[in-house]
Parts: sequence; structure tokens; C-alpha cells
Amino acid sequence: MRMSGGIPGIGPTGDALAGPAEFEVTPVDAGRKPRADAARNRAKLLDAAARLAARCGAANLTMDAVAAEAEVGKGTVFRRFGDRNGLLLALLDHEEQRLQHAFLSGPPPLGPEAPALERLRAFGPAVMRHELDHIELYLAAQPPVERRCQVPARGLRRAHLAILLRQTEAAADVELAAETLLASIDTPLLHHLVTQRGFPLDRLDAAWQDLVTRYTTPPA
Repeated sequence: MRMSGGIPGIGPTGDALAGPAEFEVTPVDAGRKPRADAARNRAKLLDAAARLAARCGAANLTMDAVAAEAEVGKGTVFRRFGDRNGLLLALLDHEEQRLQHAFLSGPPPLGPEAPALERLRAFGPAVMRHELDHIELYLAAQPPVERRCQVPARGLRRAHLAILLRQTEAAADVELAAETLLASIDTPLLHHLVTQRGFPLDRLDAAWQDLVTRYTTPPA
């Protein structure tokens, strides 16, 4: 399965390249172009999994439950996703694409019709709310620590922030600023601050705005 962004591809330094950004998530039936009916069936299964995750939590998601919710045989779910981990990754990809669509091609202030600074200010709060809405799913699908900074979806977020920072003509080290901004809304940290320490979201929103201001305000 490939995830395609709605803007030109992003290189390792955050520069735009020709062609769409594509990220590989290996499906069970890799190598075969999906038919329209197969794509519809896959979407049906993911919609069923998303409903279950919202009701019961991603940690309690099972292949049997998804099959029952989608009204298909259990074998259909296994053939499509391989195992529970494959299902979680596909569901995470499904939800991540919705977020990517919002910041790559959605309406302002998050989307491309807004000025770069407004998009930067909107990005952090949007990501925080999206991840909190799906927090168990994002936590359940966390890769090992040594690979967390190499996840393609994170790379796209980082590159997007670097592009916006460049467009604001920020005086900061753009690459490090993008990494710092992204680290401030890291999923496990967000879970810790909101769930375990009880920080209200408006406090985190204010911290994001403060960071953006610091990085985009020219030195005196």
C-alpha cells in the first residue's frame, strides 16, 4: 500500500522534489495492483476497524471483531492484512492520510491557501488533537525507539514544517527548528503530558505558539 501526499515530494532536507511523496507499507498481496472492488473491501474493513477502535480502544482490536463488524469472514481480514500488527499499521496509515490531506491540501488555516506563518501556528494544535483522538492506535503502532525518527509519516511532517519555516524566512536553523517543533508534539510525550500529568490542551497550544514565535521572529 502506498500513501501519496497531495503536494510535490519532499527530500531529506525539506526541499520540494518532482512527483508525489510515496511511503511503503507492505501488504499481504504486495505486487498485485488492487482492483476497484478490492479497494472498496479494504476501505470497508478499515472503516469497521476505525469504529471499533473508537468504541473499544485500539489495544482491544482483534481480527475476529473487525470481521464481525464488517460482516465478512475472518479469513478475509487475515488475507487483506496478514495479522493484527498489519491491521494496526494499515489503520494507522488510513488515519494518517486524513491528517496529511488536511495539512497538504485542505482548507486554511492548515492548508496551502493560508500564509506560511498561519499554517505553522495551526499545525501543532491540529496534530495534537488528531493524535489524542486516536492515541491508543498511535501508541500501539509505535516502532522501536531506534526507528521512531525514521518513520516516513514523521519525515513528511518534519519536511512540511521545514518548508513552512523557510517560507517565513525564519532566522533559525530550519532543520533543527523543524525537529524541535516536531519533538514537542511527539505522541508518547503528548500522552504523558495530557493523560498522566493532566496538562490542558490550551497550555500545550500556547507552548506551540510560543515556539513558533521564537523561531520566526527576526533577531533584534
